[in-house]
Amino acid sequence: MSRPANAPAHRPLVVIASDRIERHGHPAHAVLHGYVRAVSECAGAVALGLPAAADAFDVASLIHGIDGVVLTGSPSNVAPARYGQPELGQEMLLDPARDEAVLPLLRHLIEAGVPVLAVCRGFQEMNVAFGGTLDVAVHARSGRLDHREGDHDRPIQRWYDDSHDIDIQPGGLLSRLVQAQRMQVNSLHHQGIARLGDGLRVEAKAPDGLVEAFSVSWAPAFALGVQWHPEMRIDDCPLAQGIFKAFGAACRQRQARRLGTGTRPAHALAA
Repeated sequence: MSRPANAPAHRPLVVIASDRIERHGHPAHAVLHGYVRAVSECAGAVALGLPAAADAFDVASLIHGIDGVVLTGSPSNVAPARYGQPELGQEMLLDPARDEAVLPLLRHLIEAGVPVLAVCRGFQEMNVAFGGTLDVAVHARSGRLDHREGDHDRPIQRWYDDSHDIDIQPGGLLSRLVQAQRMQVNSLHHQGIARLGDGLRVEAKAPDGLVEAFSVSWAPAFALGVQWHPEMRIDDCPLAQGIFKAFGAACRQRQARRLGTGTRPAHALAA
C-alpha cells in the first residue's frame, strides 16, 4: 500500500501505545506490527512507540510534539480497580504500567486537539478514562453474542476474519466514512462496555446491543474508539481503510497547525 497521494513531504508523527512485557528477563515495551503498518502505509504517518512508562514523558511535551495517538489492542485488560470494580484474581491479565501511562493522558490530548484512534483495549481505556465501566465477561451474559476470537488453532490471520455485523448510527463519524448502515467486523474480545463514559457518542452497535464504536462528542479533532481490529484489515476492508485514512487526514491537519504552516482546506474525514 503506497503512501496517500496528498501526504506532505514531512509526514505527521503518531505515537502508538506500547504494552509492558518481559523479554529475556528484562522489562520491555511492545507494539504489534499491524498497527505500525496501518499508521505508516494507510494513515501516511510516521509511527513511533509510546512507552508504557508514565515517567518517560509528560502531557505537555506530547501535545507540543505529536500529531496523533493510536491506542492499541492487547491481551491485557484495564485493571477493574480503575473503574471501581474488584480485582478478579490471577486469571485476568493486567498491565498496570500501561494503565498508569495511558489513562491520565487521554482527556488532555483530546482537549488539545490531538487526533486519537483507540482499538479494542484502547477503546476500553478511552471509555474508562471518561468515567465509563466495563463488563469483564460479555460472553457470560444472557442475550449477548460470544465476542471472543474462537479457535486458536487457526492461522493467526484468520482470527481477524469478519465475525458479526455492526449497525452504524446515522449522523456520526463512521457514517461519513462508509455509505452502508450495516457492515461486518472481526471480534477478538471478552470484555466490553457496561456503562458508556461521559461525553461519548455511540457510533455503532453489535446485533446484541453491545457498543462497538464511539466518538468523543465534544472533541475538536478526530477522536474515535472501535472494539474491533481495523489495523489487521487495511488490505481488504473499506471500513478499515476509511478509518485509518480519516485518522491520517486529521493528523496532517494537526501537523499543519502545530508547525504553523496553515490549515488544509480538506475536511478532516477526507481520504
